[in-house]
Amino acid sequence: MRTNNILNLGIKELRSLARDPVMLVLIVYAFTFWTYTAATVMPETLNRAPIAIVDEDGSPLSTRIIGAFYPPHFLPPALISQPQMDAGMDAGNYVFALDIPPDFQRDMLAGRSPVIQLNVDATRMSQAFAGSGYVQTMVSAEVAEFLAHHRADPRPTVALELRARFNPELNKSWFGGVMEVINNITMLSIVLTGAALIREREHGTVEHLLVMPVTPFEIMSAKVWAMALVVLLAATFALTVVVQGWLGVPIEGSIVLFLAGAALHLFATTSMGILLGTIARSMPQFGLLMILVLLPLQLLSGGVTPRESMPELVQIAMLAAPTTQFVMLAQAILYRGAGLSVVWPQLVAIAVIGTTLFSLALLRFRRTIATMA
Repeated sequence: MRTNNILNLGIKELRSLARDPVMLVLIVYAFTFWTYTAATVMPETLNRAPIAIVDEDGSPLSTRIIGAFYPPHFLPPALISQPQMDAGMDAGNYVFALDIPPDFQRDMLAGRSPVIQLNVDATRMSQAFAGSGYVQTMVSAEVAEFLAHHRADPRPTVALELRARFNPELNKSWFGGVMEVINNITMLSIVLTGAALIREREHGTVEHLLVMPVTPFEIMSAKVWAMALVVLLAATFALTVVVQGWLGVPIEGSIVLFLAGAALHLFATTSMGILLGTIARSMPQFGLLMILVLLPLQLLSGGVTPRESMPELVQIAMLAAPTTQFVMLAQAILYRGAGLSVVWPQLVAIAVIGTTLFSLALLRFRRTIATMA
């Protein structure tokens, strides 16, 4: 009888979700266009940065420097006058503005150390930080080759053979697409279960459930399996169609093993969603509570920044978060092709964390129902 109640109540949750167009649009958007966009908008180190050059020397050396800037790292340089430089920077037309002073070539040949001024629009942080080093390296190389009258021997004294494992193209979209699927699994599982509980409370349908021969365990279990199933199906579609199909990201490991780990993770995060739903009294409160919980889960789990770069106390504390274990599991399976013998510690940890969260959520849920009865 208990299994039948959990099944029927879960079907009720699915029907309720099917009548909510906003949630349906959110699910479809998150696992399609959002995933694709998050992967493709991640910028390369430096890509088509606009640069302007003020050539006050007009010498062969300055011409060589101008010719060194070309796509894909930079746009073709805009040759401007000095009065136009400040106006162009103020208008945001250029990220970099290079001012080559008069008699630059003559001073270099005379053994002096002339100075080239580089103006950088530091409001564009990613391009400004990486691009300044690019500009300095390119200018130094052109000057050195001009003074030596030949190009330097490209052979280094020690040969370094680079072998980029798991991502031989060093393509950031491979990382961004998979990580966005992982983040969406966490976010939507919490949102759907928490919103379902609060929606029932606001619509008064919880009182209807109280007069039925069902227990809080059955009500909560139904919400967990129903919302987890929806997110799991959407994640499977995103991984196979969007990530592998549209983005062309190769998946090294077993998708079945990853989905098994995702199911365990969903057990933990849906329980967390119900726990937050019992704490919040309305959807606006739930939204604010989501910000306080979801951002640390995603930022400190190792999916955005390496855990090794975090303070040791944070690393230890985040081991109790299901997202940390899931990110470790997902990256090992999808990127490095790890099997069950490698990821079983993460599976066990997620199961323990999920059981703990489910127990806490069930305790809170029973108290909530008791106050309403």
